[in-house]
Order: sequence, then C-alpha cells, then structure tokens
Amino acid sequence: MRAVVQRVAEARVVVDGEAVSEIGPGLCVLLGIARDDDAAAAEHLAGRIARLRVFENDQGKFDRSVLDAGGVVLVVSNFTLLADTAKGNRPSFSEAAPPVEAELLYESFCATLRELGVRVESGVFGARMRVEIVNDGPVTIVLDG
Repeated sequence: MRAVVQRVAEARVVVDGEAVSEIGPGLCVLLGIARDDDAAAAEHLAGRIARLRVFENDQGKFDRSVLDAGGVVLVVSNFTLLADTAKGNRPSFSEAAPPVEAELLYESFCATLRELGVRVESGVFGARMRVEIVNDGPVTIVLDG
C-alpha cells in the first residue's frame, strides 16, 4: 500500500464536471493498493496517517496531527502509484490490486480513519476524477506500508 499525503489548504474531487467531495484545511491522501495488501495493512497505514504530525504548533514546528488540528482527510484511490517503470517507457500496473479487492481495502482504509476520529471525504472509486489540490507548505509525504 502506498500513500502520497499532502497537507492542503483545500482540495476537491470533480467527476463529470461536478464536485463530488471537497475539504478545507487537512490532508489529501492519494492511495494506491497493491496485490499483496490486506485489511491489516489498510488499518496500519490509516493509523500512521491519522497520527502523522505535519501540522505546525505555535512555534512553527511539525507537532500536530490532522486530529490535533481539526482537519479533514480527502482520500482518493490512485492505482497509478503502483506503476513499475523499470522496463521501457510504458508503466506496468501489474502490482496494483484488482479493482474488486482494491475497493474493499479502500473502504476499509477510510472506515479505519473514521473509527480513529478523523473526518473523511472520498473520491469515487474507479471513476476518472479531476483532483484539485492547494498544497499548504508545500508539504508532501510518501508512506509505504
């Protein structure tokens, strides 16, 4: 499982010209799910993201999580994070989980965040989405797990 986590001032997902979800300050998580991932991996990564201290305290140091900051997390499925570009110029996505399995783990990941007390918005699994992100900082962290 791979997540690209961006601290955002705002973000939204647009499908077919219509905004389907949007957040103010918080995190945008692009989530890629691999063939060998399972529910335990989803739970572990969700916990890491809920506790990730990328929000500044009064002294300007990264010392607060999205929970501490009262932010929201926008989770967007993104199988292209599992791209293998080792051979040639066309990426291979053979390491990405099949859609049915990936959707179940995506939903499990979002549910775990909610159980941890994080407010969660999501994209539309499997849809062609336009993701609009206003990165704050910029702060971008890649987590594998």
